[in-house]
Amino acid sequence: MTQATGVITGMSVSHRQANVHEIESAAATSQRAAAGRLLDNASVTEAFTLQTCNRVEAYVVTDDVDTGRAVLEEYAAEMPDSVIEWMDHEASLRHLMRVATGLESLVIGEDQIIGQVRDAYEDARSVDGIGSVLEHAITKAIHVGERARSETAINDGVVSVGSAAVELAASEHDLDGATAAVIGAGEMATLSAKALDARTDAARLLVVNRTVERADRVLDMVSIEGESLGMDDLERAVSAADVVISATATSEPVVEPALLADAGETVVLDLAQPRDVPQRVGRLSGVTRYDLDALESVTDETRAQRRDAALKVEALIDEAFEELLTQYKRKRADEVISAMYEGAERRKAAELQKAFAKLDLDEDEREVVESMADAIVNQLLAPPTSGLRDAAEADDWSTINTALQLFDPSLEDGKPSIPELATRVPGSDSDHEVRPDREVPPVVRDQLDD
Repeated sequence: MTQATGVITGMSVSHRQANVHEIESAAATSQRAAAGRLLDNASVTEAFTLQTCNRVEAYVVTDDVDTGRAVLEEYAAEMPDSVIEWMDHEASLRHLMRVATGLESLVIGEDQIIGQVRDAYEDARSVDGIGSVLEHAITKAIHVGERARSETAINDGVVSVGSAAVELAASEHDLDGATAAVIGAGEMATLSAKALDARTDAARLLVVNRTVERADRVLDMVSIEGESLGMDDLERAVSAADVVISATATSEPVVEPALLADAGETVVLDLAQPRDVPQRVGRLSGVTRYDLDALESVTDETRAQRRDAALKVEALIDEAFEELLTQYKRKRADEVISAMYEGAERRKAAELQKAFAKLDLDEDEREVVESMADAIVNQLLAPPTSGLRDAAEADDWSTINTALQLFDPSLEDGKPSIPELATRVPGSDSDHEVRPDREVPPVVRDQLDD
């Protein structure tokens, strides 16, 4: 893989600006396939995509934001611009942290989103989409997400779309003594089954899945009496159920109108992406259909309850965001500074060799001269080194270029010139990383640490 040499550009289609149908239309076949497609563009050095039931996001690393925006506009050519949120480098960093902490979720503070970010990270890694830029960004986001859940109350109460769906059903309909059917056995279906068990007095739970053994595992996680069924028994389960929650990963509708034609009073909640339950099911007599868009009433209440916790999470994000920016900027400055010192060291060595050839010095005298040369180089380069660090953190690259032009210790053996290194952007990396033989001398590092 080509290593990263640029900035992040991101795009998001989420429940904040798009409905379920628009999010569904924006989704690719898989996160892995979407990242691979982005990496096919020669301008892209890293790529990461995240697809959940209420968001589709893509991030690329390119030489500059304009190039990244052009790549993503081509990628999202069929999506209306009104549903897309565009993000530059810094906005992408902050947004990833907000997503991992649950602040951007339909159910604020939801727990499963952090696992979904980890899965998306692994999917991108599997197609060589993760380099140093996205590595720092995503791992920092996951770390902040973990802190948010351990240090604040952001995930107290309703913590998943599944539990929010059960809350909605229970608030609108009497589920005491009801028979519930959960279709699917994945994470969303399992969370829904647990929520039914914990938050209602439903009398019976039917879990329907293509693999009956996985349905058995869902039932093993709840105390409510139940039965695991295969998809061949779907019609029987739907007909017997008072509430149906569908959360499969299939690409075609699962609960067709014919299954509910004679079912009587039934509440149907569609939590799938793509949708499992066509909208026309809601037009059947006695059937009430809810989808992800209908959960806003529950999520708005949850958001109000967690306002104080959200403020604490925002403070964690602010802190981590500044740390990450400083990390990127110092890395960029350190590459330039290290190259500057390497050039100075080479010139010093060449001049010492010339001087020693003209002088008849013993070993002790040579060490004195070498120490003097080291001190001169360190003292001359310490002030511009400190200035370069400050300029990098202030994004003042004109100052960096001016300083480097004054020193201009060109490198040999086909390595990049100092001005070329100076044009790199936050989070950059290259084949000429800082190595032990190119570190800033300790005397200068000590001055910088002070």
